Parts: sequence; C-alpha cells; structure tokens
Amino acid sequence: MRRNAAPAGTATRSPHHLRPMLAMATLAALTLTACGTEETGAGGPQSDRAGTNGVGTGAAFTEMLDKVARQCPPSAPPEAPPTGPTRPMPSGETPPSDAVEPIAPTAGPEVELNARDWCAGNLHEERIAQALWNLEDPTPTKVRAILNDLGYIDGRIHGLEQSGTATRFLLDLRDQGGRLCLDGSAAGEETVVDKCVAPATGPFQAEDRKV
Repeated sequence: MRRNAAPAGTATRSPHHLRPMLAMATLAALTLTACGTEETGAGGPQSDRAGTNGVGTGAAFTEMLDKVARQCPPSAPPEAPPTGPTRPMPSGETPPSDAVEPIAPTAGPEVELNARDWCAGNLHEERIAQALWNLEDPTPTKVRAILNDLGYIDGRIHGLEQSGTATRFLLDLRDQGGRLCLDGSAAGEETVVDKCVAPATGPFQAEDRKV
C-alpha cells in the first residue's frame, strides 16, 4: 500500500538517514576549518616573523646606538667657548698685524648638539669612515650594504645617491631627545663623514639639517 506523501517542502527523513548526513556535514565543517587554519598558519607565522624581524631590527639599531654612546658622557649642553680677556702676549712681543680674533660658532653641531651626541657623533664618524675607506667603486648598493652591516637600518638612511665617483648619504641618528645626524660621502680614501643637526622632532628632512 502506498504511503501518504509528505507535504511539499516538509520532506522527512528517519533518524537512521540523518546520522550519516550529520556526520558528513561535521566532516566537511572540520575540513573547512582545517583549511582555514592551514591558510592562516601559512600567512600568520610569516606575518609574525616579519613583524618580529622589524621589531628586532629596530631593537638592534637602538642597542647599537646605546653601545656607541655608552663611551660618552650623559646628555648635556656642550661647553660654551671660553670667554673673558685674552691671555696677554709675552713681554716685548706684539700680536701680528694680520692676526684674526677667533669667533665662537653660533649655529651648527658645535652649539646645537649636546655632549653625548657630540661624542657619539665622533665615534660614528670613525667607524663608518673606516668601513668605507677601502671600498672600491662605492655605489649606493655597496654603501647601503656596509651601513647595514654596521647596524644602521634602512629607515635611518636618507639621500643615498651617487655623485660622480662618490656616493652621498645621510644618517638620522636621533636618540633619547638628541638631534644628531651624519652627512657622509663615500669616495674611497677621500671618504668624509661629518656631524650635522637634525630637527628635534618630526620626520627627518635632508633640507632641514644644519651643518
């Protein structure tokens, strides 16, 4: 005898039929979850590693700055040039007619960098100049590689460009409220690295530095 058909849209299944279907649905859900986890796992750790590397690089850079500055006195304004009457000439001697009275600087690194930055700047100048001294064909790529090896990160390297046979670069070394920057020219034995003064706050702008 034919059973009564169920009303349209209300198809029924016995519990025995539902169990396999529920199991298949659960398995499909687990599979999708696993796929999602795998994809997240593939991207997640890479993102984490990239973030960790970024933080690690910044931390290593700060540690390098601290290590260099550890040899220097605490932050303080540089000592003012001596003032007062000039030392008298020995008896019977007169100053030459073309003698020029020294003029104390009123701007630039001499007066705008604190004692810690001034000292650290000298040390940075020396270590960078020594590393670039014997570099043949100092291209921007080679100069950047050497600066990176010394611990100077790309985010602090500015204006890296070739000018003739030399490569110019600027380093933003501001730390702990300081204003130190370096203006360098890599040219083999004619390499020159000088201190400069960066703005106290805000992004580093090459045109804002003082030399």
